[in-house]
Amino acid sequence: MDLPSTKPYLLRAIWEWCGDNGFTPYIAVQIDARTRVPREFVRDGQIVLNIGPDASNKLQIGNEFIEFQARFGGVARQLSVPVEQVTAIYARENGSGMAFEIEPAATVAEGGVSEDVHQASSDDTPEPPRPEGGPPRLQRIK
Repeated sequence: MDLPSTKPYLLRAIWEWCGDNGFTPYIAVQIDARTRVPREFVRDGQIVLNIGPDASNKLQIGNEFIEFQARFGGVARQLSVPVEQVTAIYARENGSGMAFEIEPAATVAEGGVSEDVHQASSDDTPEPPRPEGGPPRLQRIK
């Protein structure tokens, strides 16, 4: 029997750590067909989202999906991100956090990859944007 992934537990823990320390948690996401985000903000098949309490509403970091509401251009949108598509979670203020490997099969949805999605391999998993003041301090796990 396969053990459940530790990834959703680590995401929840780092989100909580950010809040406890006054930091703003961001997630970097590799887009696939199951990812529901405003496509106009997707760049090179990825998006970075602020999931802090001031930027999100009804945030649920579940074992399969991260779901929440957020405003884009003043319009409330419902977002849904598969946990397996999260490439990093980190504090905006200092870059501390954790990066994750994305399984190549995870970027392929039923029927293939949409045109605006870049299929990542373990060698080209995108790094989150670097915060002001230096590089992020991320620990990559598999």
